[in-house]
Amino acid sequence: MSEPAPSDDPSALLARIWGFDAFRPGQEEVVRAVIAGHNVLAIMPTGGGKSLCFQLPALMRNGLTVVISPLIALMRDQVRAMKQAGVEAGALTSGNTEEETEEVFAAIDDGRLKLLYMAPERLASGGALNLLRRANVSLIAVDEAHCVSQWGHDFRPDYLRIGELRRSLGVPLAAFTATADEETRAEIVTRLFDGVQPETFLRGFDRPNIHLAFSPKDQPRQQILTFAAARKGQSGIVYCGTRAKTETLARALSEAGHSACHYHGGMDAEDRRNVEVRFQQEDGLIVVATVAFGMGVDKPDIRWVAHADLPKSIEAYYQEIGRAGRDGAAAETLTLYGPDDIRLRRSQIDEGLAPPERKEADHGRLNALLGLAEATQCRRVKLLRYFGEDAAPCGNCDLCDSPPDLFDGTEAVRKGLSAALRTDERFGAGHLIEILLGSSTDKITQRGHDKLSTFGIGRDLSRAQWQAVFRQMMGHDLMRPDAERHGALVMTARAHPILRGEESITLRRDLVTKAKAKTTAKALVSDEDAPLLSALKAKRRALAEAAGMPAYIIFNDRTLIEMAEKRPTTLDEMAGIGGVGAKKLESYGAAFLGVIAGAVEEMHPSRRKLAGSPAGEIFDRLAQAQRDLERGIDGLARPLSCSASLLRKIAEAKPRTQDDLARLTRLPEAKLERFGDAFLAVLAEYR
Repeated sequence: MSEPAPSDDPSALLARIWGFDAFRPGQEEVVRAVIAGHNVLAIMPTGGGKSLCFQLPALMRNGLTVVISPLIALMRDQVRAMKQAGVEAGALTSGNTEEETEEVFAAIDDGRLKLLYMAPERLASGGALNLLRRANVSLIAVDEAHCVSQWGHDFRPDYLRIGELRRSLGVPLAAFTATADEETRAEIVTRLFDGVQPETFLRGFDRPNIHLAFSPKDQPRQQILTFAAARKGQSGIVYCGTRAKTETLARALSEAGHSACHYHGGMDAEDRRNVEVRFQQEDGLIVVATVAFGMGVDKPDIRWVAHADLPKSIEAYYQEIGRAGRDGAAAETLTLYGPDDIRLRRSQIDEGLAPPERKEADHGRLNALLGLAEATQCRRVKLLRYFGEDAAPCGNCDLCDSPPDLFDGTEAVRKGLSAALRTDERFGAGHLIEILLGSSTDKITQRGHDKLSTFGIGRDLSRAQWQAVFRQMMGHDLMRPDAERHGALVMTARAHPILRGEESITLRRDLVTKAKAKTTAKALVSDEDAPLLSALKAKRRALAEAAGMPAYIIFNDRTLIEMAEKRPTTLDEMAGIGGVGAKKLESYGAAFLGVIAGAVEEMHPSRRKLAGSPAGEIFDRLAQAQRDLERGIDGLARPLSCSASLLRKIAEAKPRTQDDLARLTRLPEAKLERFGDAFLAVLAEYR
């Protein structure tokens, strides 16, 4: 086709190329800003037509538009769609055949190409910049711009090169994403636009055609099978937390008569491509996948999305459900969640290598998702409020369909908060529940928590029901895990008026009364110790990566579990942990003590070699005796002392007499006279 003239009206081109009578809400303003050559940041809902906002301007502007996109499948789909519409478009990806690449180069050389799609990783190639410099590039478009956020769930390191590309080419840049909270938007501006605020369009996040639903896990495989059975013949996606689960659940769906397959990052590239092609072409196919599948999926008629496990954050949830109903027709979602999901997501945050402030922010994002899961009123109102939008009850979520059974949970919540307060907010939900139930476990009695006024005051609820109460308390942001206290629950400011009896709190009775005892596999450690175990694993991971060795070479899981349960506070206590030998104690003891206890005692190397042995205590006693006599009995004599290595020698040999001590140490007469009797008195206690 001939290149559209710059004077063409965007609406006319929209009708001529795409066949649409009008822009979708919010599209036209973005299109006109991009055509005008402004730097643009557009946050638009999935299915809101982001791709048209750079494709149409590409046809209105002279020169080539380069589109940076993260997924080969998405690029191929959009190139194919553009070619079908008569637009010269091409992609340079690792999936190209030699003929396809040659065709793209020829179109660039001829000046025919209007849209060139590239993966961000290609920007690392030395030839990429030279190619683009001679290609008459007039615009850079960045799809899925949130991938530039180093702490986001879809971070792509090569996205950091895009800002330099913009500066090198001296052309405007238009960035698009459906997933960007305020913090991520600021990072996009910094990294893509050098901190200069572009013309920003923040369009509504609402997807009113998508039905929202959450449910606590109760035989989760059967829950997914039941959900899919009611929608048999419709295309759907099931997201799972692990690769293995995608395979087993896909097999279960196939055995139940569905057309289903699995998809995850561990599959061969060709197998993944086959699944992508099948999903695009087959009606009614269900793909059971990790989040490796779907970013940029351009299939408009996905009718449902289910999460077999809790997503990582509210942003991840919003992006993943947004793959349903892109055609505007009705679509449905279901998200399952349970205490094991919450523990997994917490540990993933705690075991990561992000700085403490980033971990705290990630816990906040997870809390927001838990709040959505435990909502007592319209989910869409709560979801949109997170993204800064106000909305009325939607009538298209499970809570609008069937208003939940609510009750005044103030008394139960005050009991939980009081248990936390009386234990100095240093414990997780598991330990607090044991106190409320009046369980005389070793950990309870050793800490004297059986003497607390809150001991046994929660026997009116079962353990499973208390877990549901604490889950809702976290969902309402009354309590948050404190990273510095290894996940201990700490009250937020919102909890204080409730604890003082100044405010009440409403909970969902249906989630409490239906709560069942756990039937899942036993966790490695208790709820109380799980956050510390996560922190210890994070330290092990960091040390292993720095040394370029497997993590288990430092300490195995069993050793870390014992550390988490016994919580040693000194190197002597650390030496008593199974798997902590002398060399590992010297190499890693202080680092892991720092995780457990915070500040670590300074210890002389000679003393450290005795850590965990009886000689260590003797060394300390000898050192104290020496300090007491450093200036003699009257404190007026010339100061004298023995070296730490000599004290270690005495502690290990334990001489019995003055002569033995003299022969062992070869101390000068003055030192022997001042310290000898005191040293021998200490040693006599250890025979």
